[in-house]
Amino acid sequence: MNLIINLLVTAVVAFFLGKNLNGVHITTFTTAIIFAIVLGILNAFIKPVLSFFSFPLTVLTFGLFALVINAVIILLCGWLVSGFKVDGFWWAMLFSIILSIITSFFNSILGIGD
Repeated sequence: MNLIINLLVTAVVAFFLGKNLNGVHITTFTTAIIFAIVLGILNAFIKPVLSFFSFPLTVLTFGLFALVINAVIILLCGWLVSGFKVDGFWWAMLFSIILSIITSFFNSILGIGD
């Protein structure tokens, strides 16, 4: 049940950000749900591999390179999900930061992950 709620929270926040950030485009709420599913899959399988290989760089930048990895995952979602488009790396970076902050806030309110 927590997985479904987490996906819905991510989809709602992504859809809202897609309507309010000029460089991020999400056509429909269905696209936002598909984006949330693909993002979850990429975070489960691709992100650990990227994090493993970039660990020295992440340590040297005191963890800030993890933001770059998040932006790359968002750009990969933009390439995989039809109806979701990000205009560039910096938009992906901003989108990933705001998405992480807002979904963490709502997940803590809803008690997801406890």
